[in-house]
Amino acid sequence: MFCPQCGQQQVAGVVRFCSRCGFPLDGVMQLLSNGGSLPVYRTPDEPVPVSARRKGLKQGGLLLLSGAVIVPILAIFANYGNSTFLEILAALSAVICFIGGPLRMLFAAIFEEGAKPQFQFPSASTYNTPAVPAARVAALPPQSVNPAAQWRQPTPTAEINAPPSVTDSTTKLLDKGPKSE
Repeated sequence: MFCPQCGQQQVAGVVRFCSRCGFPLDGVMQLLSNGGSLPVYRTPDEPVPVSARRKGLKQGGLLLLSGAVIVPILAIFANYGNSTFLEILAALSAVICFIGGPLRMLFAAIFEEGAKPQFQFPSASTYNTPAVPAARVAALPPQSVNPAAQWRQPTPTAEINAPPSVTDSTTKLLDKGPKSE
């Protein structure tokens, strides 16, 4: 595959940007995988379809949160009303809301089907790239683009002058006699 902006040949079909000019190649790969046609996207006015999993999670969360409001209100009414019916109703609503809500969310998360992705990028194996012999595929861009090719290694200077040893300077001090005054 070649970059449409600068003509640089790309190493493989999985690169996302051109190695020479930085042009994004995702759209080019979409065109190649779809036979030259762009995928159809949803318009902003079109409603987003809600998956069964998301709907179940919302239902369970709403049931759990509504229990935090309904159960205390029913308990207050049962306390002041002295009615066994309101006490049973408060207990039943607590069981339904605080146990049924998390169970509904767990069921939705495990068993219900999630949303289908709107668009998936095709994998690299779906692109029809021509077979290029291994000798022609270069791992690096051409030498004119590669700045590392112009860098030269510094000359080794450690071998030119050997550092003096520690014993040389101390023996020279011993060789000198005491100063006579």
